[in-house]
Amino acid sequence: MSEIFDKVKKRLRPQVQIKAQAAPKAPGKDFRPFPVAGLLFFLTVLVVLSLLSTLGLQNRIKLFVSGEVATHDVAAVQNLQIEDTAATASRREQVADTQPPVFDLSPKPFHDLTKGVEDILTAVAEAGGEELEKLRWQISENLNVEIGQDVIDSWQRADLRDLVRTKVLPWIKTAYEPGMVSASSILLAYKNGILIRDLPTNMEMLRIDPRDIKDLKQVRDALEAHLKTDLNKPIRIRKAISALIHPFLVPNLTLNQETTQARKREIMAAVEPLYYNIKKGEIIVRQGERVGPVQQLKLQSLYRLQSGGVQYLEAVGILSICLLMLMVLHFSLEKRGIRAVSDKDWLFIGTVVLAFGLTAKFGNAVRLPAGDVPESVRAMYFAYCLPLAGASGILALFFPKRLCILVSLILSFLTCRLIGGDLNLFCYYFIGAMVFIFMLKRSETRIQVLKTCLPLAATLFVIWTAVNLMDFIDLQTAGTGVFFIFLNTLLTLLAVMGISPIMELLFGYSSRFRLMELMNLEQPLLQELMVKAPGTYHHSLVVSNMAEAGARVIGANALLAKVAALYHDIGKLKNPQYFIENISGKENRHNKLTPSMSALILISHVKKGVELAREHKLGPVITDLISQHHGTTLITFFYHKAQELAEAKGEDPVREEEFRYPGPKPQSKEAGLILLADAIEASSRTLVDPTPSRIKGHIQNILRKIYTEGELDESQLTLKDLTLLTETFHRILTGIFHQRIEYPTIERGARQAKPKEAQAEIAKASPEQAA
Repeated sequence: MSEIFDKVKKRLRPQVQIKAQAAPKAPGKDFRPFPVAGLLFFLTVLVVLSLLSTLGLQNRIKLFVSGEVATHDVAAVQNLQIEDTAATASRREQVADTQPPVFDLSPKPFHDLTKGVEDILTAVAEAGGEELEKLRWQISENLNVEIGQDVIDSWQRADLRDLVRTKVLPWIKTAYEPGMVSASSILLAYKNGILIRDLPTNMEMLRIDPRDIKDLKQVRDALEAHLKTDLNKPIRIRKAISALIHPFLVPNLTLNQETTQARKREIMAAVEPLYYNIKKGEIIVRQGERVGPVQQLKLQSLYRLQSGGVQYLEAVGILSICLLMLMVLHFSLEKRGIRAVSDKDWLFIGTVVLAFGLTAKFGNAVRLPAGDVPESVRAMYFAYCLPLAGASGILALFFPKRLCILVSLILSFLTCRLIGGDLNLFCYYFIGAMVFIFMLKRSETRIQVLKTCLPLAATLFVIWTAVNLMDFIDLQTAGTGVFFIFLNTLLTLLAVMGISPIMELLFGYSSRFRLMELMNLEQPLLQELMVKAPGTYHHSLVVSNMAEAGARVIGANALLAKVAALYHDIGKLKNPQYFIENISGKENRHNKLTPSMSALILISHVKKGVELAREHKLGPVITDLISQHHGTTLITFFYHKAQELAEAKGEDPVREEEFRYPGPKPQSKEAGLILLADAIEASSRTLVDPTPSRIKGHIQNILRKIYTEGELDESQLTLKDLTLLTETFHRILTGIFHQRIEYPTIERGARQAKPKEAQAEIAKASPEQAA
């Protein structure tokens, strides 16, 4: 037999040593890996739903053209501003008409006139004989006017040249200064005045009344009058001067068409567009009404809006809000934050959020028509019968309340965006989800889950009533909505009762319903434990009662603690005869084993328990608690015995790691609770005279020892929790080890007399015996 155990020892020792070395951890530090894969999947779900929320899958706007009779009411699905292009164009044209035109005032015409006149007079003065005739012909060609010999003769006179240079040209310069146009009719169209821009200086002057600006004909007439009246010149002289000046006299004030149009475009661009402001739910066209141009414009704008693709900027905004909510979730999960949620948990949460988000989006796109009910009312009915609380209920079966509430917050926000809901709908979803989470957390049976439909329906009805009081449509709509409220409740229960078993099977979770099934003592594993290891079975029953009572007083999961305590020692089924509670008067087999081999057998029951839990599909929660129920505690008895043997034989000191459980340390209140209850119940069997005071002292010693060794550093148990557990364990163990009075024996045919004191004690203990 010893040879067999030596072989087993050699095969198992390396694994135990490796685990023992890795077991000790610094108090308060979390070595759980960051859930990269699961969190990445959840973030991908948020990105997908954010993009889908901006995508219109089906255009529900019926496009009617001008002159057509509408077959049904068309209402705006959201607040809109639609530009009135015709009114905007008309307004811009009006503003453009008020812009005065720009006329350029140029000095070049007068300079050209002066130069031309001087050139002719100089040439005529210097010419003579045959050259004069040739010059006359050349001047006629250049001026495009027949110049007679008499005119040439007049130009040759010195007094005429002096008259032109001293009197005529200065007068023309004065006439040019205010500006001269080709015809005064050009200015009649500009009633708002004109802008005169002096080209050399680029200075502008507004002429409000341009009618005083002379045209070419008026200047010629004025020159004729000046020569005749003011200068008293004969007709021959006037004719010669007119023949010299008129060909060079051109307008110096001309319209700058390019600058004028540029300024009109600039001022038109500065005019703000005119919009039609449309409120959500506003009726654009009613059934039987003939559509007008303005209504067609509004319908076209709504149609284009509904036909648009993904709005990436809007999607980024939605995703940003979701990430902020995720950050709130991180800081709300105490020290570990998001690290407290495993990859599988994120995968599960992401799957639930994605499934309900897609249901909301595609269900909203394919909802069936409802006769003459307006589209907006049908959309409202669908939104209020969507069982979003069912998603929160599914999460509540497996996760803590805080995580469920914050995930419900994210899902409520995304769902409202997916189906175009408002703040009222968000409150409806989120409040309903919170109420259902709290109700499910208090339910321990499926019957109690069914009973949650009443408070859920009442909550949703109150919210629906409040929504109708804030945005009342009509009594018929409000009354019909009550039906969809109760339909929401029914669908929520169906989702929880129907989907949760599937998710439980796919992801390997243990819901409270599964825990209730495992708590049944008729389970095959518990039946096998009762037959093969009755001492361990009884020990597990007591530990489960202690764990349940302790969990209730410290606010932990009482059902989980009780079920895990029932199965925490199932690993002893492999070698039940090597555990003291199952020896029952038989020879202790550890007497024939070395202390290290005995410790190895005790340590192995944790590993065997984990294997059995996985084999019987108890769920990862129960499996984790089984692996943590001893933490990294030291098997003190065999460790000290090994030390004594090593000292007696003069061998090297034994390694403490070989006599420690591999761990990990308890990671939750429930795990720490089971560790304490297991250690206290097992060690309490060694009490010789278990009086209440000795039991309490024993409990305090065990708690103090485990706490100082750091086994509870990662369990989230507080000193207040340990105080409450001390009182609870003391009450339970005192009840188990209570002393009974010694009943008197009854001899044949006669009843032994009882002292009065004994009768009184019997009466207190048992009324039937006293009788």
